[in-house]
Amino acid sequence: MKFTPFASLVLSPFRWLRKIRGFRLVYTPLLAIVLFTAVMGIILGTLHLQEKNQQEAALFRELSFAKQRIQSRFLNNLEALTTINRELAASEDQVKLRQIAREQAEDIVVNNHEIVRIIWLDAQHRRQWIAPAESEKTDWVSKSQNNQLIHANLLSAIELSRVTSRAAFSQFIFLDLPTDEPISAERKIVFWQVVPNIVGGEIIGYLAALYTTQGILDVIPGELKSHYRFTLLTDNEKVLAISSDKGIPKRAFSNQTSLDIGVLSPNINLRIDTYPPPTNLTFRMLIGVVMGLCVFVIWSLWSVLKQMQVRQEAEASLRTETSFRKAMENSTPVGIRAHDMQKRITYVNRAFCEMTGWTADELMGLTPPFPFWPDSRRDELVEKMNRALRADISGSMKVGIEGVIVKRDGTLIQTRTFIAPLINEKGKQTGWVTSLIDISEPKKIREELAASQERFTTVLESLDAAVSVVSLETNALLFANRFYRERFGDDSKGHFQLAGNDASNTTMRDIAEDLEDSPPGIPTHFLYQESESEEVQLSDGSNQWFEVRRRFIPWVDGHLAQLLIATDITTRKEADELAQQQQERMQFTSRLTTMGEMASSLAHELNQPLSAISNYCMGVAKRLDGNLDPTLTKEILPALEKASEQAHRAGTIIQRIRGFVKRSEPQRKASCISEIINDAVGLVEIEAHRHRLSITSQIAENLPVVNLDPVLILQVVVNLLKNALDSVREAYPLSSRWSAPAVKISADLETSIFPAMLRIQVTDAGGGIPENVLEHMFEPFFSTKSDGMGMGLNICRSIIESHHGRLWATNVTDSEQTKLAGCTFTILLPLESPESKDNV
Repeated sequence: MKFTPFASLVLSPFRWLRKIRGFRLVYTPLLAIVLFTAVMGIILGTLHLQEKNQQEAALFRELSFAKQRIQSRFLNNLEALTTINRELAASEDQVKLRQIAREQAEDIVVNNHEIVRIIWLDAQHRRQWIAPAESEKTDWVSKSQNNQLIHANLLSAIELSRVTSRAAFSQFIFLDLPTDEPISAERKIVFWQVVPNIVGGEIIGYLAALYTTQGILDVIPGELKSHYRFTLLTDNEKVLAISSDKGIPKRAFSNQTSLDIGVLSPNINLRIDTYPPPTNLTFRMLIGVVMGLCVFVIWSLWSVLKQMQVRQEAEASLRTETSFRKAMENSTPVGIRAHDMQKRITYVNRAFCEMTGWTADELMGLTPPFPFWPDSRRDELVEKMNRALRADISGSMKVGIEGVIVKRDGTLIQTRTFIAPLINEKGKQTGWVTSLIDISEPKKIREELAASQERFTTVLESLDAAVSVVSLETNALLFANRFYRERFGDDSKGHFQLAGNDASNTTMRDIAEDLEDSPPGIPTHFLYQESESEEVQLSDGSNQWFEVRRRFIPWVDGHLAQLLIATDITTRKEADELAQQQQERMQFTSRLTTMGEMASSLAHELNQPLSAISNYCMGVAKRLDGNLDPTLTKEILPALEKASEQAHRAGTIIQRIRGFVKRSEPQRKASCISEIINDAVGLVEIEAHRHRLSITSQIAENLPVVNLDPVLILQVVVNLLKNALDSVREAYPLSSRWSAPAVKISADLETSIFPAMLRIQVTDAGGGIPENVLEHMFEPFFSTKSDGMGMGLNICRSIIESHHGRLWATNVTDSEQTKLAGCTFTILLPLESPESKDNV
């Protein structure tokens, strides 16, 4: 139903009135509850406040009365003591009057519980008499533990009275009394009142009365003490006396005032506390009735409010559900129609009318065959409908029927129809309800998807790369093309071999588990992010290389999966490796060629001056032979011969180096290893002596002749000796090199292996070789020296391996195994060459 703006404006007041009425119905009981509770609270609070004020007023009156009684008693006692002083002053010569004054003092002690003793003292503080008379049983004042304390306070009070010429009080005295005396508690705290006897302006004596604080409370009537508790306190709230030990309630009323018992009296405060009043049954019953009525009224109003709320909630829920059902029926794209037991259409929704092009009034009451069925398929559709209705008579199972309807404009629509029985509130079937779904577009899409899937599968199957998809949850293989199946089979092992190690797989599973716990949907930052290409070598020993790309994709079931595309690059890797090896060989050959040219040039240039030096030395020796003094001949000729010999030796070394550089393959011949080691030591000794170092040789006896290239082996030994000398030279400063251990070279047979081999070891006492250098020291062009080329050890190992031997280095540690103490290079050479074995 639609309204114009004017109609909406007219209906607005009615809506506001309906809202106000609903507000009044809901909140009136609640407002009544609040008002009733507030009024009753005010009444009860007023009564309680009034009762409290009355109790406080009565407490103040009783406290004032008690204070007045105590003050009156102290005033009467002062007057009585003053009267006794006058009689004592007039009876100095009359013994009878003095006896009467003493009797009056005893009467005061007997009739006043607060006074326990009266003493008469003369002007020199000498005691004249005591009332009542002292006895052994009751003489607690003069006891040793209290006598000094009481006497000291009495003297201080007398001094105060003498100075002021007035009645004076002492401080409070806390006594230590025996517990076996029945009145010890009443006399525990006492104080003195001293009244001076003044005659003619001079003090002729003092009358002292000993008060107990507990006795002061006896002045208060017993009726008051039965209703209230009285307490005497000092200024610092210290208790002096208390009328009763009975406890008082926590909320008892209290009041306090100061007792002004004299000008020179100590400050004493009197406090009054209320006891629980007697139960006022009538008042409490009235309060209980009122509270009960209040609770009943509140409960009644609350029940009415809850019932109204339940009713309004039910009405609101009914309206909401009705509106929801209406909106759902109008908004759903599913066409719905209802039939009675005679198959007449009894209801259609808006979607069904839009689907067929017929109005609801035109469709109501129609029976099969319906006008929205195609003429060519009416009999078929009637039979399908009857069969479906018969199947559903005994149950409520829905049956889907795929069919077709024709719109009023002649357009055909592919549909799927579901039929279910209509059951009323009594459980009786009253008809059927059918729902139609337009499947024209989904059917077309499915056909297109099937064709697209076929084309896509054809493309993937023809690729020369392995394509696989694996679930991150179950690690199951979801898809694999032909290339993958031919090389890795039908499981996911090949996928994980290409994807990476176990840590990568664990990370993938963790990602899947996190996504399961997260809200629905896969985060977009996980999807379609292609990783960089990675080259992976299979670990199955096939030496195959693949270029792998990975990305996360959502699979058809909504879960996260991993897509992997692997291209076989084994041929390319082999070509790259071969090209790299050839490049390294070219560089190596180029450097060797350069080194050979430099060595040949150096040998050619040095041979001529060395030959000239040798010839000149020999010529001089011949000229001097027989022409000099025999003594000079013995000194000069040997030196010239040695110079000529060393020049010849230098030429021989240069020739050997030149021959070594020119040779490309070992020229084996039977050689004695001791001669090779001696030649190497001779070549290196000159440099060793120049750096103040030495070399020692340990060659085993009876070593066999070995078939090898002496020049190449000589070069290896020379290189190792020079490296050993450099290590010792770096470890020891110049000043201490004469004490440095010598470089050792040894040769013997290694018999711990079979067959036995010739072993040569070069050991130094330098700083050793770090572990990171040991791994790369035999690689080409690797050197730790700033001016080194990095070819020495590589050439040495190549020479030894060309002789089918081995060369390695090990560090030597000190005796405490704490630091490096040198290095040992070991050479193992076979005693027989492979060529000689083949000849045998």
